[in-house]
Amino acid sequence: MEELVNITIDNQNITVPKGITILEAAKKIGIDIPTLCFLKDINEVGDCRMCIVKVEGRRGFATSCIQKVEEGMVINTHSPEVLEARRVTLDLILSNHDRKCLTCSRMGNCELQDLAVKFGIKDIEFEGEIKQCEIDDLSPSIVRNPNKCVLCRRCVATCKNIQNIGAIACGNRGFDSNITTSNNKSLKDTNCVYCGQCIEACPTNALCEKENIDDVLEKLKDPNVKVIVQTAPAVRVALGEEFGMPIGTNVTGKMVTALKMLGFDKVFDTNTGADFTIMEEANEFIERFKENDNIPMITSCCPAWVRYIEINYPELVPHLSSCKSPHEMLGSLIKTYYAKKENIEPQKIYVVSIMPCIAKKYERQRKELSNNSLYDVDCVITTRELARMIKYANITLDRLEDSEFDNPLGISTGAAAIFGTTGGVMEAALRTAQDILTGKDLEKIDFIEVRGAKGIKKATLNINNKEIKVVAASGLANAQKIMEEIKSGKSDYQFVEIMACPGGCIMGGGQPIKSSKIRTEIDVRKLRADCIYSIDEKSSIRKSHENPILKKVYEEYLESPGSYRAEKLLHTTYNNQNNN
Repeated sequence: MEELVNITIDNQNITVPKGITILEAAKKIGIDIPTLCFLKDINEVGDCRMCIVKVEGRRGFATSCIQKVEEGMVINTHSPEVLEARRVTLDLILSNHDRKCLTCSRMGNCELQDLAVKFGIKDIEFEGEIKQCEIDDLSPSIVRNPNKCVLCRRCVATCKNIQNIGAIACGNRGFDSNITTSNNKSLKDTNCVYCGQCIEACPTNALCEKENIDDVLEKLKDPNVKVIVQTAPAVRVALGEEFGMPIGTNVTGKMVTALKMLGFDKVFDTNTGADFTIMEEANEFIERFKENDNIPMITSCCPAWVRYIEINYPELVPHLSSCKSPHEMLGSLIKTYYAKKENIEPQKIYVVSIMPCIAKKYERQRKELSNNSLYDVDCVITTRELARMIKYANITLDRLEDSEFDNPLGISTGAAAIFGTTGGVMEAALRTAQDILTGKDLEKIDFIEVRGAKGIKKATLNINNKEIKVVAASGLANAQKIMEEIKSGKSDYQFVEIMACPGGCIMGGGQPIKSSKIRTEIDVRKLRADCIYSIDEKSSIRKSHENPILKKVYEEYLESPGSYRAEKLLHTTYNNQNNN
């Protein structure tokens, strides 16, 4: 039975579970204590001192995010001395902050700005020397601006504890304290995999994606270029949040309308590319499974994950599927199949991918992902960047009518939709693999064994009297556990799915940023995932190999999965980047 304690908070007597923090206890009765460095289950260190409270009978202040409640404790969360101490702390933080708020992409979604408004800060009392640090913008995906850093360490905790990367850390002491990298290198010269979880954790704009909006706008103005856009499955279940819509709202039709209003020549669906990925990946898995060749096969859709294995487990790279990721596959088909069909010169096509992921910005520049000296994808923008473009154009997303994706590369299946969440790639591949292996149209569609929030999901499936052991992992700390099993020879998996971001693409580094308060109170992952699965359930076609457009493209152009042309256009190679 749970042990309880009696405490008093702001003259309210309450009974709460023993062992919870003052911050948690206060939330139970609707008292919102301000925080800055706190990030539930990730960073609970009390460094910023914004959450201080006064406990009767004790000297000084207590940090509510780490102080546990005790029997008989009397707490005051907003006495004059508490409020003044918080205000002084906030003033000191602001005194060394680059306060160019009006030109900051986090304007209106900045936890420091929110605190300044809450405390009515109009002037900075402690104006002093402001450090001017060099901005690191050499990475293809992330910009690091130390001048906007508040030393909350949320990024450090996320990178180290959740992703087990440790590309960034806190250096020096006192006034010289800073968030840095080993030997203060650029992120591009570290073991950073560009997952962007540090950006999602940052309360300000000290970390952000490298913006490519201007590149897209420039191409949209060029009458000699066909600008074709494609959108990932996770984008449509999160974009609405940037316009005040509930978390997990499906805005597919409105998103397509907005893209057409922005001037894109064609709006295609990355989900169509995902269906091709499944056809190629399922075929590859079946061949490997029969020959016991580089088993387990590991998915290669996530570029942050691919970079991680290339750097940390180069000896296991042959286990990666040779398939390109869905948006790269679709980009390749746009510049070959579609270009030929429409009699357009491939060099006059500019492919823009809208992704929930900043690692895609890195991926699209890889020389392996090109054909005839043309990159498959020319530009990647995030969900957040698309929202900014829509706002720049004065388009009100929630008022738009729905539109359909353009043909021929705009038809997809429910299997493709679930690519956006952890376990989805595996489930989609299994739907097709089981039909191919059995030669039947099986009724089993939902592989719930690989669904859910758990960081590692294992299952043993029986397909055509063959036992197939699978595992799906999300978050790189979890991926490392699976890799160590494979490396040591202790695993007996045949198929492995890895996504770098905890929860999968729906929680990618390019998705709408949620404050610490929202992340504490709402299960964002679940709401977005529920929407993804709802799209799948409502789809008229739920198996990739039944997509009519896919069948047509194979018949007219690719011949069959794994054919010479399919290998040339839809597959690639990965390599050892341990010394990069």
